[in-house]
Amino acid sequence: MDERGNAVKCEKILLGLTALFLAFLLALFFRDRAALGAAPVAVETEAAVPQESFMPDVQPLDVNAASAEELAELPGIGRVLAERIVDYRTEHGPFEAAEDLTEVSGIGERKLAELEGRITAE
Repeated sequence: MDERGNAVKCEKILLGLTALFLAFLLALFFRDRAALGAAPVAVETEAAVPQESFMPDVQPLDVNAASAEELAELPGIGRVLAERIVDYRTEHGPFEAAEDLTEVSGIGERKLAELEGRITAE
């Protein structure tokens, strides 16, 4: 019975230590949770940044005079779309305004908005 008593005593000690450890973890959790609640959390969202801050000296590209290679370097315009622009310009004449690029297959309002400030039709 002495051995059985020692085993029960060890189990009770281990159970008590486990309870203390869990209580310690719970206290840490509540302390960290309270610290997060006290300090406001800053979340950055997309902000409108003026074009001059990330493209200070970029000259707009004239879509009526640019080659397919020059057009292909514009963001969102690859080699194929640049060829379509040149083909459209050859077939229908020069663009009267940059917005006329939406007549080219593959260029919509979104892509035109991405090109704003980077192109011109002179």
